Amino acid sequence: MTVTLRPVAPSDCDLICRHRHDMFQTAGDQEAAKAALSLAYREWQQNTLQSGAYFGFIAEVGGVAVGGVGLMVIDWPPHHLYPDVLQRGYVLNVFVEPDHRGKGVAKRLMAASDDAFNTLGITHAVLTATDQARPLYERDGWQQTAQMAKELR
Repeated sequence: MTVTLRPVAPSDCDLICRHRHDMFQTAGDQEAAKAALSLAYREWQQNTLQSGAYFGFIAEVGGVAVGGVGLMVIDWPPHHLYPDVLQRGYVLNVFVEPDHRGKGVAKRLMAASDDAFNTLGITHAVLTATDQARPLYERDGWQQTAQMAKELR
């Protein structure tokens, strides 16, 4: 099986939305899966693809998409451990089709992500991992942090 990677393009919006939906569906989060197909998400995704704020890679086998990863560069306040780091890479929408899991596709996508961030001078990255994917990320050097969230309405 030969996996090739190509950059995401604005024409990948439907594919990325479906991958996001399937990612949350697999994780058991039905509300997030539903939101991934919403008009609001689709519009955000299309706008960020067109502006270049969202970039990343699509993994293909024989010209058929089997996975993908989204990347963004986000502003970040200085931290006492990294006082000169003012931006972080943000990794999202990591997904590999079930028939292609365990074959190194996600590892290739994440390595390409690291390379893209390195090219941009980004030295730190963040992502949110499902319980299922956490071991994959940990094997690649990712570490759990103490991030929390709260709805403010």
